[in-house]
Amino acid sequence: MRVVYSGVLAAVFSMSAAAAGDGAAPTTAGTSAMNDNALKADNPFARPSTLPYELPPFDRIHDGDYLPAFHAGMREQLKEVERIAHNREPPTFENTLIALERAGQLLRRVDATFGRLNACNTNPKLQDIDTEMAPKLTAQEDAIHLNPALWTRVEALYNKRARAHLDSESQQLLTRYHTEFVRAGARLEPADQTRLRALNTEISTLTTRFKHNVLKATADGAVVVDDVRDLDGLSEGQIGAAAQAAAARGLGGKWVIALQNTTNQPLLAQLKNRALRQRIYEASIGRARGGSSDNTAVIAQLVKLRAERAALLGYPNHAAYQLEDESAGNPAAVRDMISQVAPSALARARAEAAEIQKLIDAQAAASGTPSFALEPWDWSFYSQQVRKARYDFDQARVAPYFELDRVLEDGVFYAAHQLYGLSFKERRDLPVYQADVRVFEVFDAAGAPLALFLADYFARDNKQGGAWMASYVNQSQLLHHKPVVANHLNIPKPQPGQPVLLTFDEVTTMFHEFGHALHGMLSSVRYPKLSGTAVPRDFVEYPSQYNEMWAREPEVVAHYARHYQTGEPMPPELLEKVLAAQKFNQGYATTEYLAAALLDQAWYQISAAQAPAAADVPAFEAAALKESGLDYAPVPPRYHSAYFSHIFESGYSAGYYAYLWSEVLARDTGQWFHTHGGLTRANGEYLRTQVLSRGRTEDPQLLFRNFYGRAPEIGPLLEYRGLSGGS
Repeated sequence: MRVVYSGVLAAVFSMSAAAAGDGAAPTTAGTSAMNDNALKADNPFARPSTLPYELPPFDRIHDGDYLPAFHAGMREQLKEVERIAHNREPPTFENTLIALERAGQLLRRVDATFGRLNACNTNPKLQDIDTEMAPKLTAQEDAIHLNPALWTRVEALYNKRARAHLDSESQQLLTRYHTEFVRAGARLEPADQTRLRALNTEISTLTTRFKHNVLKATADGAVVVDDVRDLDGLSEGQIGAAAQAAAARGLGGKWVIALQNTTNQPLLAQLKNRALRQRIYEASIGRARGGSSDNTAVIAQLVKLRAERAALLGYPNHAAYQLEDESAGNPAAVRDMISQVAPSALARARAEAAEIQKLIDAQAAASGTPSFALEPWDWSFYSQQVRKARYDFDQARVAPYFELDRVLEDGVFYAAHQLYGLSFKERRDLPVYQADVRVFEVFDAAGAPLALFLADYFARDNKQGGAWMASYVNQSQLLHHKPVVANHLNIPKPQPGQPVLLTFDEVTTMFHEFGHALHGMLSSVRYPKLSGTAVPRDFVEYPSQYNEMWAREPEVVAHYARHYQTGEPMPPELLEKVLAAQKFNQGYATTEYLAAALLDQAWYQISAAQAPAAADVPAFEAAALKESGLDYAPVPPRYHSAYFSHIFESGYSAGYYAYLWSEVLARDTGQWFHTHGGLTRANGEYLRTQVLSRGRTEDPQLLFRNFYGRAPEIGPLLEYRGLSGGS
C-alpha cells in the first residue's frame, strides 16, 4: 500500500513515474528519434486532453503514441529550460521558478499516463518502452539539475530569500528547488557530475529490470492445482475465481492460485491441505531468486551503486542520503522509533505462536496423528482457528456483509461525505483503459466540481502487485489543474455473476488507499511541485493510515456492512466480534513489517565496499535479519529482498520504515477525533484545512503539530495494535 511517487523528472517538474532503463545523456537533442519533426497533431498527447479534468483519452491512446510524445516532450522541455537558464534578465521568482513550474507540460502528460498504465495494465511493448525511455529520462533530469547556468539562478534566488518578500508558499517552493538541486549534485565538480550521470543511468536501468523481473516471477510463480479436492477450505466463489484464472491461462480443468506481492499469501488462512499451503508459500518466497527473473545480481549492483552515489554526494551511505530529506532526518531516528515497538511486537508474536502450537498439538492428539512444529505456511491457517475460538469470528459468516460496491459507496464514500461534504457521481461516459475500471466525478460540499477518481480494484497478470494510489493530473492553481487520481488494488475477480465479497483486510486497504486519494483530491495549493502527496514518504502514509480508522468505526461499519443478498445490517454482536478481532495477530503483523523495515535499513546503511556479490545476497539478508533481533522462523519478513519492490524499484529505498513513522501520526489523529466528537464535518474540515489541503506548502511535521497541538505520541499506536501493556 503506497503512493506512486512522481518519477525521474518529479524533482523539477512534478511529473509522474515513467520508467527506468539504459542510455546516454541527451543535451538539447539526442538520438535520431529525438530529431524527428514536431509531434503529429493527431497524437493524443500533442495537446492537453479536452476531456473533463484533462482525463487522458484512454480510448485514443495506442502503444505507438508514447515514444514520439516522449521524444517531442523532452526536446520541448530542454528548450524551455535553456531559455530560462540563459535569460538575460536577472533571476526573479517569476522568470525562474514560476517558469520552471510551467515548463515541460507535454512531457508531463505522456509521462503521467505511460507510468500509470505501465504499472496497472502493462504489456511487452510498454515494458520495452519502459526499458528504452528510463535512462533517457534520468539523463534529462540530470541535464536540468546539472545545468550550471540554471543552478546559478536558483542559488542566487535562494541566497537573497530573506529580502525577497515572498509569501510562505513561495518561500517553500524556493526552498524545495534549492534542496533538490543540491541533492541532485549541482554543487559537484564537473568530473564528479559526469560520474553521477553515469551512476544515475545505471541505477535507473537496474530498477526497471528489478520491476520487470518481479512482475514476471510473480505471474510465473502462480501455483497450478490439478485436483479441486486440494482446495478444501475455500469458498465456492474462491474456487470459481481460481478456475477462471486457470482458464485465462489456457489451463481448462485446473485451478490457479495467483501470488500476491507479499510473502504471506491470503489463501493460506483457509486451505486445509498442508502440502498445498507449503507449495504456495515456497512459490512466494522463491520468486525472482533464480532463472530468467533472478534479481540477486540486480540487488547486489543496485545497492553498490546507490552507496557509491551517496558517497559522491558527501554521505556515508544511501540511507543517510535518503533520510536527510525525510521527517526522520537520519538512520538513528529510524532505529529509535523501531526500537520502541519491536520488543513488544516480538514478545506478542512468540505468545501467539505458543498458542497456535498448543492448538496444533491438541488436534494431533485428538486425531491420533503425529504433531509438527509450526511453520510459516501454517500460521495463518491455525491463527484463524484461534481467532474463531477466542472471538467466535468466522470469515465465512462475515464476508457476505462486505460486498465491494457497498463498501465503496456506503463506506469509503460515505465517510468522506460525512467528514468533508464530498459527493460522488459515476461517469460511465468517460473512457477507461480496462473494462473493470470505474470513474467517479467528485464534488465539494457546495456542489462545485473537485476531482475525478478512478477505481481499479481487480487483479490481473499484467498489473503490478499490492495496492497503491496514483495521480494522472496533480492539482495546481497556477496551471488551473484539478486532480485526477486513481486507486489500485489486487482483489481476485470472481466468476461472472458472483458477488465480490471482501475480507476485512481488503476493506481496510480500500479505506487506506482512499486516504491517499483524499490527500490528492483535497489539495488546494498554487504550485504543482508542492501539490497533494508531494510530501516526504514518512508523512505521505499518514493520511492513508489515518483514513483506515473509519473502516472499523462503528457508525461507518453499520452503514456499509449489509448482507449482499438481503440488505440486512450486520448483527450488532457480529460487528462487535469483527472489531474486537482486529487486535488479534498483531504480534505477527507488526513483527513481519518491522523485519522488512530493518532489512531495508541494512541494505542501505552499508558502503559500496561492503555491498555483497550476487551469490552472497541471500546470506546478507539472513545475517541482517538475525542482527535485527526479529529473525523468528515462524514469522518471515513481509518481503524478502528478491521481490521487495518498495525498496528496489518504487521509491521507498531506506524508507520502508515510513509506514510506522506515519502510523504514529495517524493513531494520534484517531485519538484526536474521538476526543473531539468523531465523525463530524467540523472535525473533517479542520483536518482538511490544517493538513489534507496543504500538500508541502509547510514543513509536514509542523502541519501535524499545528493540527494536533503537540508532538506525536506513540501510545495510541501501541493501543491500536494491541501491543500496549494493558492490552
